[in-house]
Amino acid sequence: MNINMNLHPKSLIPRVNRRPALWEVAPSSRTLMGPGPSDVHPRVLAALAKPTIGHLDPEFQALMEEIKTSLRYVFQTRNSLTYPVSGPGSVGMETCFANLVEPGDKVVVAQNGSFGGRMRENVVRFGGTAVDVKFDWGRPVDPNAIEDALKANPDAKALAFVHAETSTGALSDAEALIGLARKHDCLSIVDTVTSLGGVPVLVDEWGADAVYSGTQKCLSCPPGLSPVTFSDRAAEVVRARKTPVASWFNDLNLVMQYWSGQGGRTYHHTAPVNALFGLYESLVMLEEEGLEVSWARHRLMHEALVAGVEAMGLSMHVAKEYRLPMLNTVKIPDWVDDKTVRSELLARYGLEIGAGIGALAGKVWRIGLMGQSATVKNVLLCLEALEHVLAPQSDEVVLNVAADAALKVLSYKA
Repeated sequence: MNINMNLHPKSLIPRVNRRPALWEVAPSSRTLMGPGPSDVHPRVLAALAKPTIGHLDPEFQALMEEIKTSLRYVFQTRNSLTYPVSGPGSVGMETCFANLVEPGDKVVVAQNGSFGGRMRENVVRFGGTAVDVKFDWGRPVDPNAIEDALKANPDAKALAFVHAETSTGALSDAEALIGLARKHDCLSIVDTVTSLGGVPVLVDEWGADAVYSGTQKCLSCPPGLSPVTFSDRAAEVVRARKTPVASWFNDLNLVMQYWSGQGGRTYHHTAPVNALFGLYESLVMLEEEGLEVSWARHRLMHEALVAGVEAMGLSMHVAKEYRLPMLNTVKIPDWVDDKTVRSELLARYGLEIGAGIGALAGKVWRIGLMGQSATVKNVLLCLEALEHVLAPQSDEVVLNVAADAALKVLSYKA
C-alpha cells in the first residue's frame, strides 16, 4: 500500500510573512462588570498556566476527585453524580435536557427571561413537548402559576426554570418551585449559571434533581466549563431511558465512565486539563472565603451599588424584593444613547457593563457584581464612571453623590 507523502505540493496557500506574537496583540486590561465573564484572580490565571499533563495521568485523576468534592460543597449536595461538563453553561444545560428528556415527554417550562426561552428550545429539540408558563421580564417565576400548570398537566415529567435570570436581574424562589415539582412527582431542572456562589443554592435541602451552572460568573473562572449535579432520582431516570441519549458527547452513561472514578476510567474525550486547573483554584478560593461570607459580600456590594445608582437619579428595573445581587439591571433614561455610554465607559475607564437583551434591549444596562468583580473598588469605579459619562448629557444626573451614597451603605454594614 502506497501512501502519498508528497511534501512539496504544486501550490500552497501562502503564509502571512509575519504574525504578531501574543504579547503584541494581548487584550487590554478591563474591569468586567457585565453579565459575565467576571474578573479572574491572578491565582486562577497562574493555575491555568501550569504545565499540561495527560487527562488520564494519575495526578490529574486525583485532581478530578478533588474538583468533584469541591463542587459538592458549592452546590451543597452529596450527589455522587457531580462534575464539570467540558463546555460553557449552555452545554451544561444541554446535558440536563439531553439526558432527562425523551421524545414525547412533557416539560413545564417557566420563562421570565431569555434563558427560560433557551430551556424551552432544548425541550423541543430533544423531542419533548414544552408547556410554556410565561412571565414579564423582570418578574420572578410565580409559584402559583406553576402549580396551576402542573395541575393541568399531571403527566408532566419535569419542571424547568431559571433560578437567577441573567437577562433581567430577577431571582426566583427555587426552594418553592422545586417543592412543587416534587409534590407533583416531577423532576426539577434548574439553571444556576448566575446564582451559584453568589446566593444560596442548596441542592440537597431543596431536593433539586438536575442543576447546572457556569464557571465564568460568581466562581470567577474563565468560561468553558459547566458544573452540574444530578440527584439519585435523576440518575435512575437516565439509566431507565427507553431511547438512546440523542447527544453522544453529553450522554451521562458514557461520560461518567470517565468521571466516576469507580473501577478505573474509560476514555470519553480529552478533558480541558488546564481549564480544570483554573476551576480547582477558583473553588479553593471560594472554600477559603466560605459560602456564607461570599453570599454576604455579593449582597453588600449590590446594596452599595443600588444606593449610588439611585442617588445619581437613575432607577432599577426589578423590584427590590426580587433583585439579584450579582446582576443589576438599571433602567436607561430616554435621553441616553445606550451604545455610546457603554463604548465611552470602555474607552475611558476600561469598564465593561452589559447591554439589555431580548425584550429589554436598549432599555436597561446589566451591571454584574460577580465573584472577583464584587468589590468595593469596582462598585466605586462603576458609579463614578457612570456619573461622569452621563452628566454632560443631562442636568438630571447629580454629580459627586453616588460614591458617598455607596460608602454610607458600606460603613453602616461594616
